[in-house]
Amino acid sequence: MTVALSTAVARGASGQQIRPYRPAFDVQDYAITLDLPDTGAVIHGNAVLTVARTAKADTLVLDLLDLHVNGVTVDGRAVAFARGAATVAIPLPRKSGARPTYQVAVDYGGAVKDGLIIRQDSAGRWTYFGDNFPDRARHWIPSIDHPSDKATVTWRVRAPAGRTVVANGTLVGTRTLRDDRGAERVETEWRESRPISVYLMVVAAAPLVEFDLGDTDCGLAELQRCVPQSVYVAPEQRAALPGPFGRAAEIIQFYSRLVGPFPYEKLAHLQSSTRFGGMENASAIFYSDRAIRRGTLHDDVVAHETAHQWFGDAVTEREWAHVWLSEGFATYFAALWTRAARGDSAFRVEMTGIRAAILADTTAVPKRPVIDTIETDYMSLLNRNSYNKGGFVLHMLREQVGERAFFDAIRAYYAKHRHSTALTDDLRAEMEHASKQSLGWFFDQWLRRPGYPEVTATWSYDPSAHEVVIGVTQGSRFGAFQFPLTVAVVDSAGVAHRATLQMPATSGVTRQLRIALASPPVRVIVDPDAELLATMTVMQ
Repeated sequence: MTVALSTAVARGASGQQIRPYRPAFDVQDYAITLDLPDTGAVIHGNAVLTVARTAKADTLVLDLLDLHVNGVTVDGRAVAFARGAATVAIPLPRKSGARPTYQVAVDYGGAVKDGLIIRQDSAGRWTYFGDNFPDRARHWIPSIDHPSDKATVTWRVRAPAGRTVVANGTLVGTRTLRDDRGAERVETEWRESRPISVYLMVVAAAPLVEFDLGDTDCGLAELQRCVPQSVYVAPEQRAALPGPFGRAAEIIQFYSRLVGPFPYEKLAHLQSSTRFGGMENASAIFYSDRAIRRGTLHDDVVAHETAHQWFGDAVTEREWAHVWLSEGFATYFAALWTRAARGDSAFRVEMTGIRAAILADTTAVPKRPVIDTIETDYMSLLNRNSYNKGGFVLHMLREQVGERAFFDAIRAYYAKHRHSTALTDDLRAEMEHASKQSLGWFFDQWLRRPGYPEVTATWSYDPSAHEVVIGVTQGSRFGAFQFPLTVAVVDSAGVAHRATLQMPATSGVTRQLRIALASPPVRVIVDPDAELLATMTVMQ
C-alpha cells in the first residue's frame, strides 16, 4: 500500500497475537453474500465458510466486531453460538479424519463502523469500498482475520441498479432482482480462485465507469494466456484516462518477466474512498479518490501497488512483524521499474531519496528493527523501516550476492511460497542457496537491529606516490556493521577511479584504501552509486 509517511500513522487498538493466531482451524473458502442499502451504512450479510480442523479443538472462534449475529449453522444445522465483544464462538461436531471440514454459515448485519468504508462522494452518491488493512475486515466479515490464514472467496453483492460492483477475481455474472417494494436491484458475483488473506478481500460498489486497458501480460500469466486490465473511476474522471495507468501493461509485463507469472485472473485499478493512497487488494487495487481527482497520482504508485500482487498478495507475510516482505519489496520493485522505464540515473536518484528518508527518520529507524516483534499496533508498522529501509536492504542484498543470484533467489522464493505465506528466513534460505553464501549476519544486522552505520572518511593526496589515501572509520551509536564501501576519486581529467573497501564489524578502527592516479584528485565521492545505507561524512 501507499501511505503518507511524512505524517503520523493512526494507531489502532489491535494487539500482537500469540502464534498461531487461530490454532487448529484453517478457512479454505469464503462465500459472502452482501445486501447493500440505497443509502446509509446498514448492511445484511451471509458468510459461508469452508473450514478445515487441523488439530484437536471443538470450538471455532471467528473475528467479528460491531454487527449483530442473527444465526449460525454448521453443515446446514442451526447451532448455539457465543457472541463476544469481538468474536463469535461456534461449537463444531466431532468428525473423523485428520482434517475434517465444515460448512459454517453466519447470518449477520447492522451498521458498519469500519472496514467497509461507506460514504457519499463529492456528487452526493453513496459509495461502498472495502478497506481491511491490517485487521479491520472483522468489522464487516466474520473471519479468521490474520494474514497467516488464506482462502479463496466468492462475492455476491446485491446493490441498487446504477452501482458498479467490482471485487477480487473474475466476474462470474450479474442478474436483476426485485426487492419487497418492487425496486430493481442487481446481484453481481465475483470469484477469486486463488487463496488470499482476509485483509485483501474487498468489494467496491459505486457509480463507477470502466476504462478498458485491454489484454496485457500475454503469455506471462498464471491462469490464462492474458491478464485483462481495467480502470474504474467516477464518471467525471473518465476523460482523463488512461493518465497514470498508461503504462500499466508495461508494468505488469516487467514484473512477470522479472519474478514470475501474474498470479490472478485480472487486474482492476479503482478510484476509491479509503484511508490509503493506494491499497494492493488482490486483483483489485484501490487508489485515493483525491489523488485521481486532483491528477496527482503517478505511475510510481501504480508500480508499487502492482508489485504487491506478487509480494504481499501471492506471497504474504505470515506474521505482521515481517510486513517488510510486502512493503519493502513493493518499494524496491517500484524503484526497479523506475530503472527499467527511465534509466540508471533515475534509479540512483530514487535510491538516494529512499536512503535520505531513512536517515531523516527519528521515530522508527533509530529505535526499532525492521522485523519488529514488540510493536502491538500493526498500523504503526507502516513506517520508514518497513517501506524505505526494507527496500534499501533488498538493494544492498542484491549488491552482496550479485545480480544473477539475487534474482534467481527472488524467483525461487516466489515460486516456493506463492499462494501461501512466508517469513524472512524463507527469503534468507533462497538467497543463501543461490549465492552459496552464509547470510545470517546480513539479515541480523540490517533487519533485526535498529539503525545504520555512521561512516567518516578522510583523504589526502600523496604526490610522490601519485596516490590518494583514504581512511574510513565507523561510529558506534548503533553498533558495528559489516559492509563493502565503494569510493570514487575523480582526477583533474575528469576520470573516476574506483575501489571497494570491505569494512569489518568494528567501531573506531580506521581502515585504509589507496587509489593510484595519473593526475591530482579533484574530489572524492564515497558510495557514488547509493549502494550503502549509512550516514557519510567526507573530510580532507
